[in-house]
Amino acid sequence: MQLINAISELRQRLSEEASVVLIPTMGNLHDGHLALVEAAKYYGSCIVVSIFVNRLQFEPGGDFDRYPRTLQQDCEKLQALGVNIVFVPDEEEIYPVPQQVLVQPPPLAETLEGEHRPGHFAGMATVVLKLLNIVQPRAAIFGKKDYQQLAIVREMAKQLNLPVEIVGEDTIRAIDGLALSSRNGYLSSTERAEAPRLNRHLQAIKAAIESGQRDYAVMESVATDALQQRGWKVDYIAVREQQDLSMPHSESKHLVVLGAAWLGKTRLIDNLEVDALM
Repeated sequence: MQLINAISELRQRLSEEASVVLIPTMGNLHDGHLALVEAAKYYGSCIVVSIFVNRLQFEPGGDFDRYPRTLQQDCEKLQALGVNIVFVPDEEEIYPVPQQVLVQPPPLAETLEGEHRPGHFAGMATVVLKLLNIVQPRAAIFGKKDYQQLAIVREMAKQLNLPVEIVGEDTIRAIDGLALSSRNGYLSSTERAEAPRLNRHLQAIKAAIESGQRDYAVMESVATDALQQRGWKVDYIAVREQQDLSMPHSESKHLVVLGAAWLGKTRLIDNLEVDALM
């Protein structure tokens, strides 16, 4: 496995490869990231994992400075899985001058996460486009836990005619249902025991939809109230169309239930895809 810091060196190394797959990450890798590596093996022979904590996608007052950075442990995990290249640029390499050209995300970025994290998706889309341009993979692998992010990246690739397949892989969970996330490490032991409750409420909404219920607003409100009574600060619980995260209608079939809420000082997100009973 090669550890590469410079764009020029990476491009020279990749010029030898015919089938490259990229997994963009911010590091502090867990089993969810490692599952993406396993999935990547089906899409190409040279696997590149990028590790870059992207300042542009952190809102003012966010956790950029305290975001966990565990490069040595990350590299040990990736080497054990047979990753070919780990690309670890510094900020000056990715942003050699102030980044004044930003990707304007599609309208679906204005709802849900976009309402609560202004500027996040512009920063995310900009760095993803940079990484895709640098690596020029045939496929890029993303986790479905960041469901809205995946939808935006897919739309960006489509509208900008990027020659890359955007692949979404299912969320990996702890045995109690909590979606794996680097930010789970912020939780206290008491908060960690409470954290799976978000997923349980999403599961309840999914079960209700599968049983034929359609009053999505009531489902969202019930889950929100229940979490708030437990001390959570809920940003949203929402049922949306899978394809574009628009509001569902009576004939909607392919839906996703999404939630974002604060437990103490930690913001958790989760989602579940569901096919409505017609």
